[in-house]
Amino acid sequence: MTTKERYQGILQWFQENMPVAETELEYTNPYELLVAVILSAQCTDKRVNMTTPKLFQDFPTIESMASTTPEVMYEYIKSITYPNNKSKSLVKMAQKLLSDYDGVIPDDVDELQKLPGVGRKTANVVASVLYEKPVMPVDTHVFRISERLGLTTNSKTPLQTEKTLVKYIPEELIAKSHHWLILHARYVCQARKPKCEECGLRPWCRFYQTKEQRTKTFGD
Repeated sequence: MTTKERYQGILQWFQENMPVAETELEYTNPYELLVAVILSAQCTDKRVNMTTPKLFQDFPTIESMASTTPEVMYEYIKSITYPNNKSKSLVKMAQKLLSDYDGVIPDDVDELQKLPGVGRKTANVVASVLYEKPVMPVDTHVFRISERLGLTTNSKTPLQTEKTLVKYIPEELIAKSHHWLILHARYVCQARKPKCEECGLRPWCRFYQTKEQRTKTFGD
């Protein structure tokens, strides 16, 4: 199977079986999404969604977040991973948005990365979800499943994975493919115990094909 055939098969399966694929972070406007994505770094969406309602209730705007302190912010997000760093980043991010961007969240990945607390993955998520830019955020889920499926081969870094995926996925599918891969990795192709027997991607999955070959060769 060629790499092109693998991509075509996997993308077609997702299009037919997961026509709706969206972020699981809960938000109602661009500001809330940006905050939620910053909080989600190395933290589950479920935990973030438990934390943000009270946070957004008391800090409903960029201006309100910019006017508080990291110490106050910490009390709202202390159940999130790395609350010290994130509380500082959120306040500084809001202040920079007001001072440098007139309170408007930029749609450019490079500009987004100038905001405190925003790395490449976070910038790609915001640009993809908010502005439907053809960019591919690579978190641990996307990194793992891309290698396991065979979409990448011996990828060493998230950036390397990102470049490979963007190279082979049609531009109009890149934004949705990010969600396809994350959701499939969370609920089917899980890290410790992938649910291969209920996975529709088996015909194109390098991991499953290798496992089947070992079974045929050595037995159960």
